[in-house]
Amino acid sequence: MKMARIHARRRGKSGSERVYRDAPPEWVELGSEEVEKLVLKLHNDGYEPSMIGTILRDVYGVPSVKQITGKKIARILKENGAEIKLPEDIKSLIMKAINLRKHLGVHKKDLHNKRGLQLIEAKIHRLASYYKEKGVLPEDWKYDPVKLEIELFR
Repeated sequence: MKMARIHARRRGKSGSERVYRDAPPEWVELGSEEVEKLVLKLHNDGYEPSMIGTILRDVYGVPSVKQITGKKIARILKENGAEIKLPEDIKSLIMKAINLRKHLGVHKKDLHNKRGLQLIEAKIHRLASYYKEKGVLPEDWKYDPVKLEIELFR
């Protein structure tokens, strides 16, 4: 069964699925320790987990970090003490909302983007409550666009 979109009446297109493997492919030359070191190096260079996965795929030929190491990128970072303040999905939504707020500051009558901002902020609030429930975000965390803009755009 296909799920409908949250803020639209249409349904999504089906995407491609990864091939099931319980062991890493034979053609991958890197071992699990080497991949973990690369993940930490790329994180220290300032990349987000999704970008780390893309770089490992495109540059180093690693199809999936989880297939090789048995752990996801975020878990590798967490085990090695790398600090992740906000989950990547909520962080990207916050950046989108901040940029949209700047746009609406200049173009006050842009009603379409005003509605878009409301939808984005609704997604942020839903994700925040989910992450508070799971213990990823502290219970007293609040979405404050002004404070987050200062924190994220330093």
